[in-house]
Amino acid sequence: MKRFKFKRTYFAMPYAVLGALFVIVPLGIMAVYAFTDTDGGFTFANFVNFFSKPAMIKVLFRSLGVAAITTVACLLLAYPLALVLASSKLNKSATLVLLFVLPMWINSLLRTYAIKIVFNLIGLKSAYAAVVIGMVYDFFPFMLLPLYTILVNTDASLIEASTDLGASAFKTFLKVRLPLSLPGIMSGILMVFMPTVSTFAISDILGDPSTYMFGNIINQWFNSQAGWHIGSAYSFILLVLIAVTMFIANKLSGGKAQPTGAGGTVL
Repeated sequence: MKRFKFKRTYFAMPYAVLGALFVIVPLGIMAVYAFTDTDGGFTFANFVNFFSKPAMIKVLFRSLGVAAITTVACLLLAYPLALVLASSKLNKSATLVLLFVLPMWINSLLRTYAIKIVFNLIGLKSAYAAVVIGMVYDFFPFMLLPLYTILVNTDASLIEASTDLGASAFKTFLKVRLPLSLPGIMSGILMVFMPTVSTFAISDILGDPSTYMFGNIINQWFNSQAGWHIGSAYSFILLVLIAVTMFIANKLSGGKAQPTGAGGTVL
């Protein structure tokens, strides 16, 4: 009688089933809606609806602009902080990182409404500024975690070797730390840019119609009675843009950028 051998790859089967059920099937349904009309016939009219409306293209570029500003702001704020937290001089850096992650334990809508109250108290009138600040506040931990992970796992002997060879602190950072942290930077960019460009709740709560993102337009189509086909086409366009962004980021990082983080243990 042949003995059954249990392979480690079998552990991936539940993930494969869940991935097929909750990723592939919904994407397939979206593709069907995107390329069909209300009668079920094949059509490109849903995509023509987008490209024939300059206002929709303008909203898409606005979303890309807000996402780019949010990503750059998160990177500029998170990188110096990650450097400090990853320093060997801070023996409790993991605890400090946890303090920055704690807001993620609270529902994002509650945090958005809370920051709206703060904006009302300080009298912030600019809807665009409110949306950008709200985005940075909400997605900042997604930039910090991969940066901290990659920096804290950097081989300290490489830094010491650079210093021993006479390199200044700035040159060590430029020639050693920065290149080694590139996968974490790209991972953080993906983790912030992708959800920012497609979100709609933050701009809906903190902004006004002049600051609506592409996600708001998609949400409006899906909430209309006959808008699922056009909403799916718009979602398909956004999906392609995100896929292109991931491809470019992976090329720039040598294939090491991952939207789930840079790897390693965070806490």
